Amino acid sequence: MTENPLLNHPGAVPATGPDQGVAAHYGDPFREQRALEAGEAFTDRSNRGVLTITGPDRLSWLHSLTSQHLQNLEPGTGAQALLLDPNGHVEHHLTLTDDGTTTWLHVEPGTAAALIEYLNSMRFMLRVEVADVTADYAVLTVLSAGEALLAALDGVRVPGGDPRFDTIDLLVKRGTAMPGGTPAGMWAFEALRIAARVPRLGLDTDHRTIPHEVGWIGTAVHLNKGCYRGQETVARVHNLGHPPRRLVFLDIDGSADSLPLHGAPIDHNGVIAGFVGSTGRHYEMGPIGLALVKRTVPVDATLRAGGVAATQEVIVPPDAGANVKVTLKRRTIG
Repeated sequence: MTENPLLNHPGAVPATGPDQGVAAHYGDPFREQRALEAGEAFTDRSNRGVLTITGPDRLSWLHSLTSQHLQNLEPGTGAQALLLDPNGHVEHHLTLTDDGTTTWLHVEPGTAAALIEYLNSMRFMLRVEVADVTADYAVLTVLSAGEALLAALDGVRVPGGDPRFDTIDLLVKRGTAMPGGTPAGMWAFEALRIAARVPRLGLDTDHRTIPHEVGWIGTAVHLNKGCYRGQETVARVHNLGHPPRRLVFLDIDGSADSLPLHGAPIDHNGVIAGFVGSTGRHYEMGPIGLALVKRTVPVDATLRAGGVAATQEVIVPPDAGANVKVTLKRRTIG
């Protein structure tokens, strides 16, 4: 991949882990958060994978494969979609749009190759072509308040598709001059995402995660569409049962020197009850995070996240799913 010029920006500190290849911050993460919220900053997410799908069957094909209703996606509309395994576990999270001739999508860093392999295995005789254009296109992101920052740039506009965290992505040719405003690193972007209670694949999920557990029903899963791989699990939980785990927001004790590590255990009364997902430092709320815990953990319980005390706020309620209402008919004795 081409060297990222924003890593040469004054004050840039490279990120590690899943965000390697872009900046963690540019010297002042709290100022960068405020600038993002005010619409005065953009975030470089050029380490994400970018794919195109062309051909007249592209939308009907994606509609049949994913959790989202894409058959009649209007040009310029943003959407989120999931690819599930046969047991309903989340494998890929897609953010996408269509421009009338091409479907553009971007995915988590390091996941594009596996996604392309799966998509190509499902082409059969359909008129679709899948291409990895990550080497040519980069993802720049603003919050909705900063839409004007992207106006002067040529690129593919991708609305984020989640009203809780109203982002706009622009897919631009690598080497394009950066927009106005100031760059905000991934620490700032992620802190605002966590504060919005929005999960991220690979951080707030594991190999067993199903959509109901993290609140992707409605944003990335359309409940009234045709069959797709893993739909049986989605329908069964939605109509008859409850997900075994639930996503929670963590208000982490600020007296600790460091944030709980990703994957650290969540302890409830001495019993491991889940794991820590994303964590960050918010400019107003202080240390915060997301965690996936057992559904049976009381919603008012104080938890320990990697050994640090944390109170929880409900994101996915324990009674999520089970939407079928059964009416019992009384037998009349006459």
